[in-house]
Amino acid sequence: MNKLRIPENHSGVSKTLRLPENIVEDIQNLANLKNLSFNKVVISLLEFSLNNLDEKDKEELEKLQNNFPFR
Repeated sequence: MNKLRIPENHSGVSKTLRLPENIVEDIQNLANLKNLSFNKVVISLLEFSLNNLDEKDKEELEKLQNNFPFR
């Protein structure tokens, strides 16, 4: 007999953002198109942006992160 297994959810931090309506509409339309949650699309867009930072910004961010080793 199969047993019910509930997957663990990823840990996350709740933040409130104020976004322009046109950006919210674009993200929601993309989420609907791809059958994803709004949150999942926002996370994907943020991850892409962080991975494709300007070299100078990336270096400055790495310096800041090195100051917080418990991260």
